[in-house]
Amino acid sequence: MKFIDEAKISVKAGNGGSGIVSFRREKYIPNGGPDGGDGGDGGSVYVIGTTDLNTLSDFRHTRRFAAKNGGRGQSKNCTGAKGDDIIVEVPLGTIITVQETEEVIADVGDNCSELILIARGGFHGLGNTRYKSSTNRAPRQHTTGSEGEGFDLQLELKVLADVGLLGMPNAGKSTFIRSVSAARPKVADYPFTTLHPNLGVVSVAKHRSFVIADIPGLIEGAADGVGLGIQFLKHLQRTKLLLHIIDVQPLESDESAVESAQKILNELKKYDESLYQKPRWLVLNKLDLVGEDLQAEVCDEIIKGLDWKGPVHQISALNRSGVEQLCNDIMILMEANQAEEDEKI
Repeated sequence: MKFIDEAKISVKAGNGGSGIVSFRREKYIPNGGPDGGDGGDGGSVYVIGTTDLNTLSDFRHTRRFAAKNGGRGQSKNCTGAKGDDIIVEVPLGTIITVQETEEVIADVGDNCSELILIARGGFHGLGNTRYKSSTNRAPRQHTTGSEGEGFDLQLELKVLADVGLLGMPNAGKSTFIRSVSAARPKVADYPFTTLHPNLGVVSVAKHRSFVIADIPGLIEGAADGVGLGIQFLKHLQRTKLLLHIIDVQPLESDESAVESAQKILNELKKYDESLYQKPRWLVLNKLDLVGEDLQAEVCDEIIKGLDWKGPVHQISALNRSGVEQLCNDIMILMEANQAEEDEKI
């Protein structure tokens, strides 16, 4: 299925039902007085997050969502029926924005049980019973219901993952996510094999797991719209940790691994300073292509060239060398972060 991370829809809440003018008319009861009932409230439009969806592709076919109008009031002081609400299910991580004002009205996080009001239904109209008084015993006033809210909305999906993979095309990100999870992104020996984000669940032990996201590789000029990866960098904004995967032997023979890695960091900083400041680990990949006697030298050269002071992991995603230790270290960090959040609560 093609990954769809943006969609445009329109929502319309129901109008309130009108109140009516009515008088009681029964045998042997002259001058029965007013008995016009109120209308019903219009239905509202809500959204709720669901784990059953992971793209916005359904909204390519169904783009209009309208709740029911409230019913008209009836005689004998009967209130009109309330319009049925409508609940729109969206993937977790969806941000909902009003197209006209660009105002964010909902951010569907990782809570898939909370209903979020998007468009409020109209208020019911009043029947003539509401207007009776000692001086107005036969009122003929009534009101129509108010109109329900309606909006043209922009849906934007930012996937919810604990760890994001960052790197040049063909750095081995997809191979890595295949080696640690059940995700099966396409893998080939040419750049831009990955065309859309892939999610994988990494299970370290029973009841110990984290979610990892792989996006298309970045190239120089990505922050200005070159290549594919810039379209999906937003999916890394919710992650807690970035793994910068570096091919120790890049395809471009005239460009070193250090130069390739520095280009990624430059594009990341140009795109979003807060994303650049996220915790980031270096993952030196494809060590199986380097002789064992040269591995230490190659890795030291990259670390020194980047003047890197943070954590470094040396792996081969293809034969899983060093992968298990990396996943264990990530799990320890995720658990420590969760413990800190729990203390704040």
